[in-house]
Amino acid sequence: MSIMQVFTLLGALGMFLYGMNLMSSGLQKAAGDKLRGLLSSMTSNPFKGVLTGLGVTTVIQSSSATTVMVVSFVNAGLLTLTQAIGVIMGANIGTTITAWMVSWLGFKADISVLAVPLMLLGFLFSNSKKNNRKNVGELIVGFSLLFLGLSFMKNSVPDLRQTPEVLEFVTAWAAHGFGSVLLFLGFGTVLTLILQSSSATMAITLIMLSMGWIPFPMACAMVLGENIGTTITANIAASIGNTQAKRAAMSHTIFNVFGVAWALIFYKPFLSLVGYIIEHLFGLPNPNAAGFAVADSASAEGTAALYGLSMLHTLFNLINTLIMVWFTKFIAKAVTWIIPAPKNQEKEVFRLKYISAGHLATPELSVEEAFSEIIHFAQISKNGAAYAKEAVNEADTDKFEELREKLVKYEEISDRIEFEIATFLNGVSSDEISESTSVKIKSMYKIIGEMESLGDSGEAISRILSRKNSHNRVFDAESIKNLNIMAEAVEKAYDAMIENLIAAHEGRLENIINAYNAEENINNLRNIFRDTIIDAVDSGEKNYPTSVYYMDIMNEYERMGDFMINISQNLEKAFKA
Repeated sequence: MSIMQVFTLLGALGMFLYGMNLMSSGLQKAAGDKLRGLLSSMTSNPFKGVLTGLGVTTVIQSSSATTVMVVSFVNAGLLTLTQAIGVIMGANIGTTITAWMVSWLGFKADISVLAVPLMLLGFLFSNSKKNNRKNVGELIVGFSLLFLGLSFMKNSVPDLRQTPEVLEFVTAWAAHGFGSVLLFLGFGTVLTLILQSSSATMAITLIMLSMGWIPFPMACAMVLGENIGTTITANIAASIGNTQAKRAAMSHTIFNVFGVAWALIFYKPFLSLVGYIIEHLFGLPNPNAAGFAVADSASAEGTAALYGLSMLHTLFNLINTLIMVWFTKFIAKAVTWIIPAPKNQEKEVFRLKYISAGHLATPELSVEEAFSEIIHFAQISKNGAAYAKEAVNEADTDKFEELREKLVKYEEISDRIEFEIATFLNGVSSDEISESTSVKIKSMYKIIGEMESLGDSGEAISRILSRKNSHNRVFDAESIKNLNIMAEAVEKAYDAMIENLIAAHEGRLENIINAYNAEENINNLRNIFRDTIIDAVDSGEKNYPTSVYYMDIMNEYERMGDFMINISQNLEKAFKA
């Protein structure tokens, strides 16, 4: 095999992988937020989850994309762990369609002859001003590159039958019985880990089988290894996600490893079943028969081998799902035990919960993740307001300092979360997005800016109180009571804001009357308390310097009300149902 053949083979593999990614990306973009609606509509019924995973993977032609999407949705709280396990099972079945497509279109029909003309069609679509047509163009170009790359791979792989010494070396690895099965299983696993695509490894296995490099049983062992190797993609995506995301990825590994275990235990009967189906369903030679050999991929034996490998892939995932779907809750308990919740829950609260696994291929889905993070941001901000209320009521100097440090910390957290969400949205905006998605993203930028200002207000209240204490000023009982009334009004405004955020996220925001009522209540209270304190200072009942600190806190609370009504107004403009 010459150096040029090696580079041609690697280039063809790169073309195949790029085509697969491009086709999957185009399909995801064309599907848009319908994928999110389909996935998030899951119930506790694992069978519906299986069907959904099967449907989504069939549409986007990538089980890795589906599993990463599922991990992201678990990370975003859109799917529970139990629901995610069902979807992942269905994704494993859906990915077998790719094997059949490659076997038939890539080897039997040889659609590569149409690849170049199809690329012209894809180019014309990609130049359209309509986003949906551009996505379809991307899909067509990806489809063409995939089969063009497969054709180049087939043509660049040397025929080992012309070099008996090399063929003998390769076949010697397949002559060690069950040890060879484990060897090729490991080879399939490692190759999938390297390529990060079970579909690419499946294509390589089909080529090796069609060229007569390896016998049918060893090709089957490689396919089983590919099912283990493909789980690494979801685990990588979950590695920087939250605990639930890691558990969802681990469930994928448990599911596939269990399947490979029973397939190895019943290896010979399993292969006999595959051979029986190919022989009686397709009327082709039994690929598992003794002495079976592929002379030519276009021959009956070659067709039987290709179909047999695709059939094994399908049966493996179908039988494994039919077994494991009854143990979904047990798998959820097992991964919960393997990956326990962090001991220090407070630290996890201050981490990004929903967008830490990276943005998805589809901007609409990424926006949903960012929105979940904004709701989380709002809840953290409300916690900061609660500490501000405690600080107002705290007379002990040491305890007040602890609360002041917490408010400073919350202000820093607000700054960090705003930056992280903005950075994430910048990444989403760099992709091609629809006009409605662009409007939503602009609104989200404004919302996180207002939330960061809420964090500043909490820290500002702590500074006002700190100055008051340094000058030995003390609020009387009436002032403390009024400040608590104002703090409670702000809490109600927070509740209205979070309620509106959740309603907008779920697509059911109709009006923001609750936010207007809460903000009006804050303004009225501020006006009443301001007029009362001015009268008290004029009459000599209240000390002026102390009253200044009192009104500064009241004004800061009123500003917080303004920030929150601005958030709800932005929601009404961009997300109203």
